[in-house]
Amino acid sequence: MEVYLDNSATTKVRKEVIDKMVDVMENEYGNPSSVHLKGYKAEKILLESRRNVAKLLGCETDEIIFTSGGTESNNFAIRGIAYSMKRLGNHIVTSKIEHPSVLNVMKQLEEEGYDITYLDVDNRGNIDLDELEGAINDKTILISIMAVNNEIGTIEPIEDIAKLKEKAKNAYFHVDGIQAVGKIELDVKSQKIDLLSLSGHKMHGPKGIGAIYIKRGVKIKPILYGGGQEGNLRSGTENMPGIAGLGDACRLIKENIHEYESKLIHLKKRLYDGIKSEISDVHLNGPDIDSGAPQILNVSFLGVRGEVLLHALEEKGIYVSTGSACSSHKNTESHVLKAIGLSHEYIEGAIRFSFSIFNTDEEIDYTIDALKDKVNFLRKYKRR
Repeated sequence: MEVYLDNSATTKVRKEVIDKMVDVMENEYGNPSSVHLKGYKAEKILLESRRNVAKLLGCETDEIIFTSGGTESNNFAIRGIAYSMKRLGNHIVTSKIEHPSVLNVMKQLEEEGYDITYLDVDNRGNIDLDELEGAINDKTILISIMAVNNEIGTIEPIEDIAKLKEKAKNAYFHVDGIQAVGKIELDVKSQKIDLLSLSGHKMHGPKGIGAIYIKRGVKIKPILYGGGQEGNLRSGTENMPGIAGLGDACRLIKENIHEYESKLIHLKKRLYDGIKSEISDVHLNGPDIDSGAPQILNVSFLGVRGEVLLHALEEKGIYVSTGSACSSHKNTESHVLKAIGLSHEYIEGAIRFSFSIFNTDEEIDYTIDALKDKVNFLRKYKRR
């Protein structure tokens, strides 16, 4: 049996999405900037896809800009605001548990003279709203906080952050929504979000495509210049197969989001209950099982190295991770697990399980049995 439980790293592309992309590549392959019929048909697909993304987020069609993925969307949001607002201030607030595509941009901006505040989090990964309120000042131009943490599944208090943002005279609020879109309900208008990033391959769409929501009236500078596509904000010929695939993925999610969320919660609880009942000396990392994102479960198995357990499970056809895929080749401890106060022993034994709508109860039960077998074996081997 093959069990894929690394859906926070990437997801299987849906058959409907593949069919849509193939049709665009084989038949509707025109450039949407062309003025002939092929270009017109491509432009219609572009508009339809933009509309599907907008419906999922609860915004207007012209507030969606397509990008190459989550990393570009995060870079665009942060750098674009930083450069457009630098005459009004140079202070940005973020948290210590953001994705590298946010934190590394912040480091670069610090080198350019920007003042960055990194908020602490508690042992469940939540930011301290009082600390955020105290950090905001007259020079604050951007608050950038993720909706869902990619390693432990913490859901940050987006509405409360948006309220505090109003105290800053010239600040915008950016949300990294890459692990949230399609997993929990988001409505950028009611939640008063100014910018939000998303990625296709985290939601059963293709890799190499993403989008950013930019609220009307937000002052932002492009980071790519060229032919003026995407409303002069993101130049370059549009990746039409990717855009069509992302649009279809968003449409399918919008139609079924409550059903999908319920299934993910069920799978997560089934696995955690099984781990707790069958294996001793385990620790849930991050939020309580009922309060985190539905698709992410992070558990430490004491006395076992996470990387060794990962490969032991791989022998059984089970695929998991020890943290963010974007940091997996670096021999450093997880900055997220360190930020929530875990000791080296707990960090070393951490495994992230992340679920999708394609997972089944049978797969979860098979995983529980495999975990029990492998953890017991590795602990005995270590004691020899």
